[in-house]
Amino acid sequence: MEIVTTKEERTWSMVAHLSAFIGHFIPFGHIIGPLVIWILKKDQMPLVDDQGKEALNFQIAVTIYAAILIALCFTIVGIVLAIPLGFVLWFFDIIVVIIAAVKANEGVRYRYPMSIRFI
Repeated sequence: MEIVTTKEERTWSMVAHLSAFIGHFIPFGHIIGPLVIWILKKDQMPLVDDQGKEALNFQIAVTIYAAILIALCFTIVGIVLAIPLGFVLWFFDIIVVIIAAVKANEGVRYRYPMSIRFI
């Protein structure tokens, strides 16, 4: 759903999604990045409030999925499944974050697939 927004609001919404890539360099940065953007801008910009929560919820869900895969590694069958599924999860995360960032920059309220709504 497209809404009327300013360029600045769309940019901050896009940054909320892209900040998840911090997690590639800093442990839990994929959660901290969207959380910081959301906390800083949620009261000023409705699109950032919505998309910041969406990015944060998805990254928390990805963390839970990764923890399940790590737990599966402690079983014989799990090792065979968890490692390939871990790469699939990682690749999926990258792709949908890029899609979400593009949509947010267009002013569209993007909804991640497989996301759990915590906030």
